[in-house]
Amino acid sequence: MFGGLALGGFARAAADGALPGFGRARSCILVYLLGGPPHQDMWDLKPEAPAEIRGPFQPSATNVTGMRICEHLPRLAHHADKMALVRSVTYPNHDHPYMIYYTLTGRESPAPLGANTVLPPSRRDYPHLGSVVARFKHRDWSVPGYVAIPEVRVRMQAVPVSGGGRAGFLGPSYDPFAINDDPTLPLPALEAAPEMTAPRLDSRQTLLAVLEGCGPQQRGPRSRATEDHVLFRRNAARLVQSQATRGLFSLDHEPATLRDRYGRHRFGQSMLLARRLVEGGVSLVGVHFNFMSRCDGWDTHSKNFECLKDELLPLLDQGLSALLEDLAQRGLLDETLVVCLGEFGRTPRINSNAGRDHWGHCAAVMLAGGGIRGGRTYGSSDRLAAYPREYPLDPADIQATMYHALGLQPQQEMHDQLQRPVPLSTGKPVLGLF
Repeated sequence: MFGGLALGGFARAAADGALPGFGRARSCILVYLLGGPPHQDMWDLKPEAPAEIRGPFQPSATNVTGMRICEHLPRLAHHADKMALVRSVTYPNHDHPYMIYYTLTGRESPAPLGANTVLPPSRRDYPHLGSVVARFKHRDWSVPGYVAIPEVRVRMQAVPVSGGGRAGFLGPSYDPFAINDDPTLPLPALEAAPEMTAPRLDSRQTLLAVLEGCGPQQRGPRSRATEDHVLFRRNAARLVQSQATRGLFSLDHEPATLRDRYGRHRFGQSMLLARRLVEGGVSLVGVHFNFMSRCDGWDTHSKNFECLKDELLPLLDQGLSALLEDLAQRGLLDETLVVCLGEFGRTPRINSNAGRDHWGHCAAVMLAGGGIRGGRTYGSSDRLAAYPREYPLDPADIQATMYHALGLQPQQEMHDQLQRPVPLSTGKPVLGLF
């Protein structure tokens, strides 16, 4: 039983839209803080804790009575009424690759991960949640289903993209449309050359299909790899020919004042581009916040407080607050789920180098829009922000909550490379957030 409903009853209630928040979100923007954001220095400060626990930052009032966040997030404090803070996410692992994979796929990696072992993406992988959304929710293939700005990358590693960052066994058709360039600079246009007319492109596609053995007159079964390739190529051609993508990836159409509001830095402009994309019909945009700052992401260790105060928190405060404000003013927040999280939190006790280290036992997540009730907290940590005190949640529960908001039942089945059925998520949606 879950929430008074047996599993079959849960599925029927979800299908009927009887569960709170089910299918309210049309799209999602995932703000993923790679490296491990310190929950006790951002969303869950402990001013009464000893100095070696609480750190130098002070909690500050927000526009919601009794809800306080870090003093270095003043712009977000004015949007607390839009935000729900989950302060009780927990998982007993502190390794970057393992937890990146787990928080983005909701599963343990089929290949061993540990001691900061980073493996390249594989078709054996479970899919990134953006790929799941692209496969099971997205229907308008005139625009991509899942866009990554940029892809999931682990700093100081030779592997360019982390395992779990792509579509895995769902196939290349659901890999992210990757924008690994800096959005503060002009991005390449997604369109054919002027001399490539629509009839000419169509004839080339037909000829290519015949040469590849995929034409309409071909007979016999095709391999999974061939099917994936054909679908991938057709989708790519459709995107190039689509009028919906004309100018979609260009920020030149945005007012200078709005670009300034988001911040003329890579993170801010990535957030603005994310808003353009969901407004244009993209189902999920993942803004994976690494390689966007001098501090090189959120794996701060001995430079924790310095990096947070001087760079990371101001960047997040400006870009995320602008996104929430912009979505609300355009009437898009109610149908756009915004989620901000990292792979884990940071140690409650400040280390000997005046910083914080990896800590999986407690972390915080911010959610807004898409049917989420703002201006409230869910769950709590103990007095040291070390472990959940009430309502502990697995990272998979956050993922299941995201699927629920997007109208996907977590127990819905997908199939791995061996055609074995597996649910979209092993977690349970947190209905109390809606």
